[in-house]
This record gives sequence, C-alpha cells and structure tokens, in this order.
Amino acid sequence: MKLRTKKIVLGICGGIAAYKAAFLTRLLVQEGAEVEVIVTPAATEFIAPITISTLSKNPVSSELISHDGKWTNHVELAQWADLIVIAPATANTIAKLANGFCDNLLTATCLSAKSGVMVCPAMDLDMYKHPAVRKNLETLKSFGYELIDSESGELASGLSGEGRLAEPENILSRIIDYLES
Repeated sequence: MKLRTKKIVLGICGGIAAYKAAFLTRLLVQEGAEVEVIVTPAATEFIAPITISTLSKNPVSSELISHDGKWTNHVELAQWADLIVIAPATANTIAKLANGFCDNLLTATCLSAKSGVMVCPAMDLDMYKHPAVRKNLETLKSFGYELIDSESGELASGLSGEGRLAEPENILSRIIDYLES
C-alpha cells in the first residue's frame, strides 16, 4: 500500500474517458489513499456519481453551492489534499485553469491548492493538437502542474492517435512516483 496516509482529490471532467476514472479510483483506494472526488457537471453525463462514491467510499462533490444552499468548502478540500489529480482533464477545464477561471468546484479547488496538481488530458486528436490546447498545457506546466501526456490509440470519434487518457495503471504509477519524491 504505497499511498497509505495520502490524501488525493480526484477531479473528473465530462468526456467519454470519465469511465476510466472508476478504475483509477479503485486503484488509488487499493493502494491505501483516501480519495475525495469532485465531478464537473458535465462529468455526471458520462459516469454516475454513485459509482465513484461506492469505489472511493466517500460522497462525491460537484457543486460549490448545492440546491439546498449548502456551500462546499473548496479551500478546505484544497488544503486537505496531498495531491489533486484531474483525470480526465478536458480542453475546457484545461483552458479554465490556464486562464484562472473559477466557475465550478473543481477549478475553485485547483486555484486554491497548496499541493501539487496533476493534469491528465483526454480529448480527440485534433483538439489535443490544437495550438490553443498546446499553449494552455504549456501554461499549466509553467504554473508547476504535473502533466501526464495523453496516449495514442483508438479514440471515441473513430480516429486513431494522441488524445486517449493515459491508462489508470500508468496514472497510478506517476502518482506514486510524484508522492514518493
């Protein structure tokens, strides 16, 4: 259990690769990590919060302010974490973080982070190669964010190439390396 006592906030964005976040959550918990999950509103269209809640053994957070008026303390979440991992990270969330936008619980937590932030992009080939996305990823690197590059392979669009979310085992290995250094 290489992640015993480690606290990880896992951010899940809305894209087809969100299904891999279930596997990543399970791997993190098996390695002993305490995992708090934040899903963007779009992520709930791709994976049910109950799935992630069951695997993480914690409630899933998604809103800064709930419908009943309760505030989710993003600063507390950010200070609690040893690491924030966004997997999958969409072009939209990458752009928001690169430009300081703070319009959802995940971006607010990342912008409040004292810990490291690890970004795992996932999107279609042409999006991944777009100059704006490349620039935003470089901006995040300049902020000290760790990037786990997308892998090549078959994409949901039917194209083949870069843009696939790294496999959960590869992300886990990078998280372990990062937290052990």
